Amino acid sequence: MSTVVGWAREEWERLYVAVREPLLRRRWRALPMTLGLVCLTVLVRFTQNQTGHQGYRLVQNLGGVRAEDPLWVALLRTPLSLCVPAPDLPVWGALAQILLVFGLAEICLGWWRTLTISYVATLAGTLYARVGIAVGPAALLGLSGTDAHVVDTGPSAAVVGLAVFLGWRYRAYVTAGAVIVAMVVEVVLKDNLAGKEHLAALAGVVVLCAGSELCQRRTAGVPVGVGSGLPPIRSWTRRRGPAQRRS
Repeated sequence: MSTVVGWAREEWERLYVAVREPLLRRRWRALPMTLGLVCLTVLVRFTQNQTGHQGYRLVQNLGGVRAEDPLWVALLRTPLSLCVPAPDLPVWGALAQILLVFGLAEICLGWWRTLTISYVATLAGTLYARVGIAVGPAALLGLSGTDAHVVDTGPSAAVVGLAVFLGWRYRAYVTAGAVIVAMVVEVVLKDNLAGKEHLAALAGVVVLCAGSELCQRRTAGVPVGVGSGLPPIRSWTRRRGPAQRRS
């Protein structure tokens, strides 16, 4: 048990320290964007389930992204697509993912960085779908023409991208690696558009992590490959007071 606890502290201590104080001090006010996304997702799901398919068509016209759409239309719909869960899956799963992952990211990174990373992940999946259909199913990770009519992944690509970015940023490498492995297994077991878009989203976020790491190294004047690039963090254990410190 002590080994598991020690590993958990090593893996998640930095993230815990970053989240704990703002959440205790501000509580739900620490994540207004996340709560807004959750409420908007609920509204979107309610709208698209209305009778007569009118609500569904409205949601798809505003936030449904497909590879068959003109690129400029897809880009206009991308912001709302983060709040369009798959109609054939339980909405509670999407809401839990948004609340947990977006909430952690908003507290740790700020709302605008969170949105930027989520859009990078989502756009990577969206653009990959077009390339995959263009190269055809014979190519590695290629797609068939029928996938052009399938709606993109919605919030899930942004969720996995944010999870990996947080894992890299706070050195929870095992957690980030587990997310990547899970997405690879998804593609192996269920070869569909959503799984491959998740891999494309992860690839986009990995490039973002590499660029951020390089910028941090250059700003701090640290050679690439040395240190973590992160500021020092406080430990879970209490710091010694002035009287306890060595003179």
